[in-house]
Amino acid sequence: MEKIIRLQRKIAPDLVSVVEERYNILKHIQYAQPIGRRALAAVLGLSERVVRADVEFLKEAGLVDFSGLGMSVTEEGHNLIADLAQYVGILHGLTKLESTLAETLGIKHVVIVPGDSDSDQAVLRELGRTATGILSEYLQDNMVIAVSGGSTMATLAETISTSLPTVTVVPARGGLGEQVEYQANIIAAVMAAKLGGRYRLLHIPDGMSEEALEAVRASDPNVAEVADMIKHADVLIHGVGEAQTMALRRSHEPDIIHYITQNCVGEALGHYFSLDGHCVYTTNSVGFRLNDLAEVGKVIAVAGGRKKAEAIVAVTRAGSQDVLIIDEAAARAIQSII
Repeated sequence: MEKIIRLQRKIAPDLVSVVEERYNILKHIQYAQPIGRRALAAVLGLSERVVRADVEFLKEAGLVDFSGLGMSVTEEGHNLIADLAQYVGILHGLTKLESTLAETLGIKHVVIVPGDSDSDQAVLRELGRTATGILSEYLQDNMVIAVSGGSTMATLAETISTSLPTVTVVPARGGLGEQVEYQANIIAAVMAAKLGGRYRLLHIPDGMSEEALEAVRASDPNVAEVADMIKHADVLIHGVGEAQTMALRRSHEPDIIHYITQNCVGEALGHYFSLDGHCVYTTNSVGFRLNDLAEVGKVIAVAGGRKKAEAIVAVTRAGSQDVLIIDEAAARAIQSII
């Protein structure tokens, strides 16, 4: 395919741009369907005339359906989007970049989604869809999946289409004082519902003192049981945060926020890391600690956006990631850093 793309660039460069444009249109229709032409044009920043011409072509090709509610992607269109994503990845040189980053960061498998999730919500949803596809490859009967909180994980949970009723989903950490839909407990419940499986929850906030945590463990057998399930999960899937942003979300004391801001760039699962991957500060929680990761079957990290590049490098340098799923903007920024 790489040879074909090189030939296309030389002989028909306009064809390459048309393919990218129509892939982008298909992707946005898929995630916003049903959607009208005017709304689609506004989202894409294109003229209605350009959008009208492209969607008419896609309709004639059997990839898009029109209805009174708007446009929707057909089954054939859904299948084509996955193939086009691979094409666009090779077109942007992402396949080679995946190998480079995997080798440099010491990760078994890096997957790069074209685009920038900071500026395009469709890319964020594609990150989620890609992550659920990889997750489904690992799923087996009676597995325990641990999932962290955050907007990326919430998007991932909504895109799950696999069914496996014997799976149990648990939150990877206690709760934060954030939007309810971004809480690990809520995401675990949504993910379990999508899978048709079970879930267990942790009704304990992050940041409690060790004494308070011990008292809760001693008085509530359910907490100890769920904590053990978390630490021996078959799959852990988590997001990556910027250190300062996460310190503020956790409402740490001002001196702790200052310390984290001065010494850390990334955060995952309540651990704050310097750029070289050193764990500088850890939030008390019933959930995961770094030394628990050795007991986990597979660890999948998902993050996107140029601004998270340093955080992603910091977290992956700390080790124990089997799969890293990022967008193109993050990948290019990471490439510059390393």
